[in-house]
Amino acid sequence: MGNCQAIDAAALVIQHPCGRIDRLYWPILASEVMRMNPGHYVSLIIPPPVSEEENQDQNTVRFTRVKLLRPSDTLALGHAYRLITSQEVMKVLRAKKYAKTKRQQLESNKMLQHGQENQSSGRESGGNDTENTYQVCLTAPLWNQQ
Repeated sequence: MGNCQAIDAAALVIQHPCGRIDRLYWPILASEVMRMNPGHYVSLIIPPPVSEEENQDQNTVRFTRVKLLRPSDTLALGHAYRLITSQEVMKVLRAKKYAKTKRQQLESNKMLQHGQENQSSGRESGGNDTENTYQVCLTAPLWNQQ
């Protein structure tokens, strides 16, 4: 009667995008699962830590993190895994790349503005003209130089 929890710990769970759940009672390679489900990647479900405040408040939204597995990784007993379509993976990768380029663009704009502020403050303080020219050369975008 009390052995239900022991059986669940001795199984691994694979959630399909359609909602179907598979329970396996032996370790398996991620490549085998991907071979059985073409067009899908295997990810490990990482539940977020639950604080006491979240336990009391039922209206909080918890985000579950997932970690994509390599085909050579072994799915271990006692863990939950989710199949993710290749389209979803590409969508997330594109979003990450966009966020990274946007962040780099903002940083380069800040550096450019900082360089222009230094240039204008150098003129006001009667700085050397050669220093100002040198700063402009460093902060000017490469594609405008000919």
